[in-house]
Amino acid sequence: MSNLISILQNAVTQAVEHLYGEQTEPGKVLVNTTPPDFTGDYSIVIFPFVKIAKKTPDAAAAEIGEYLQGKVAEIKGYNVVKGFLNLEIAESYWQVFLQALVQDQNYGRRPATGQKVMVEYSSPNTNKPLHLGHIRNILLGWSCSKILESVGYEVVKTQIVNDRGVAICKSMLSWVKFGAGKTPESEGIKSDHFVGDYYVLFEQKSKEEYETWQQTALANSIFEEKHKAGQSEKDFFKDFKNKWFNEYSTLGAEVREMLLKWEAHDPDTIGLWKKMNNWVYQGFDKTYHDLGVSFDKLYYESDTYLLGKDIVDEGLSKQVFFKKEDGSVWVDLTDAGYDQKVVLRSDGTSVYITQDLGTAQMRHKELGCERYVYVVADEQNYHFQVLFEILKRLGESYAGGLHHLSYGLVELPTGRMKTREGTVVDADDIMAEVIRIAGEQARERGEIEGISDTERAENLRKVGLGALKFFIVKVHPKKKMIFNPEESVDLQGQTGPYIQYSYVRINGLMQRIDKEHIDLSKFGEYTSIQPQEKDLLVALQEYPNVVWNAAKEYDPSLVANFCYDLAKKYHRFWHDLQVLRAESEPAKAFRLMLSKSVGQVLKNGMGLLGIEMPERM
Repeated sequence: MSNLISILQNAVTQAVEHLYGEQTEPGKVLVNTTPPDFTGDYSIVIFPFVKIAKKTPDAAAAEIGEYLQGKVAEIKGYNVVKGFLNLEIAESYWQVFLQALVQDQNYGRRPATGQKVMVEYSSPNTNKPLHLGHIRNILLGWSCSKILESVGYEVVKTQIVNDRGVAICKSMLSWVKFGAGKTPESEGIKSDHFVGDYYVLFEQKSKEEYETWQQTALANSIFEEKHKAGQSEKDFFKDFKNKWFNEYSTLGAEVREMLLKWEAHDPDTIGLWKKMNNWVYQGFDKTYHDLGVSFDKLYYESDTYLLGKDIVDEGLSKQVFFKKEDGSVWVDLTDAGYDQKVVLRSDGTSVYITQDLGTAQMRHKELGCERYVYVVADEQNYHFQVLFEILKRLGESYAGGLHHLSYGLVELPTGRMKTREGTVVDADDIMAEVIRIAGEQARERGEIEGISDTERAENLRKVGLGALKFFIVKVHPKKKMIFNPEESVDLQGQTGPYIQYSYVRINGLMQRIDKEHIDLSKFGEYTSIQPQEKDLLVALQEYPNVVWNAAKEYDPSLVANFCYDLAKKYHRFWHDLQVLRAESEPAKAFRLMLSKSVGQVLKNGMGLLGIEMPERM
């Protein structure tokens, strides 16, 4: 299907060359939808051509408009307003466009590019269940993957599971000390929640140990020796907690001993680690399934944490890294606005940046992608800036294709969540809550009567999860956000259910077409296209560009907000114009065809966000 924006851009470049003898690139011709207060469908910004035309903006616009009207069949008229050329599109174009759209189930998709992109998302720790923060990460990664696929990329969806380290050992030690042989099955608790409860319990026991220790003579002597003038005892011990855990805590010593045993491949420790991680994986799999997401490739930190040491040797030989007297290896990034960064400790052990360097190199050899997208919260912005800069200096061929999809934290109306304090809202609970609220609201409206329990549950699942997903992805990734479950399910706001309701309304019309054998063949006879219809047509025309821009900017909110705007325009169309009782048979056929196209694009667009459309609400 031809793209009207491209047609107009190419036509303007031809006009400029014909009229003024100057060549310009079509991509530099700015085409926008005409504001509602002016006559026209699309507006051309003329100011870039005023200098070469050597005329006033209005005079140049009039000349270009006259040329376009004579040469471009899609244009039926034009007007000039303060240097803007407003173009009216012929009804015949919209007729052809609508007929082609109805027949194109893949409208908005682009052909395969032959290029591959990796999107890494979720990447949880195996000491706790997935929570609301993970949901934003997962939904951004999943929707970006679907959008990139739709514009022609082969997408490899990955996660790297953080399955080793101190935090994992805390859950393991807690279960050994306080679990009394209990299992998820024996307690009837979802397996990842079961493990997460022991992580929270460890933090509680550690807090109790620390409070007791603070009353000892040793703690008092350390406070007297090290506290700063004017620093209260409370503030001192708050700052001292990590040092205490690493040097004085009995639980801390036991955790470090367990980690050393793990690194030494102690059979009992490895057996315990595998058992508890498997509990968590079973829980993760259930959550991912319920959320409707999946992965093509899994990586585990237990397999990758030793990677990167070869890169250190390579960096030293290329003089990208330098070695200090104590044997530690560093990279100096001060000339790029960063600092000096250690990549290998003096004892020969790696740091996180070393592991990530090794993992990036290993994955490129394995996957061979042109682009690599890391979906990670903005707390890690600096880490990824340094990682990408080092890979660029090492001359890695894929360094130019690296992107950090940085996103702001998500909070609840009650404030920020804290895992250690057990105040995190688990992903499973959030999903259950939005489905429950959807059910309550549906019952209040009397909309779920007369259908089977199975159909009712399936519809409520689609509405609840649609509410959750849309509310999360409609916000620009870089912005922090507050997730309000009640607000997300509102049928009147900028929500997923609002858009789903538009689709359900259209679906009802489509069933009437089949049931009543309505003849749509006369739609081409309808020539009095109304402003409400034109708004929908212009929006539908824009959909492929919206998807393309969302892929280019890694921003699913562009698709989400397009779907909302399209649904809002359809509500206005529905309110202002008759469809089944239209003034003529051609008008009825045209409006039904238009409705069908809107429903199809809404379904496709929401599908890119991982949102399913219910058949009824």
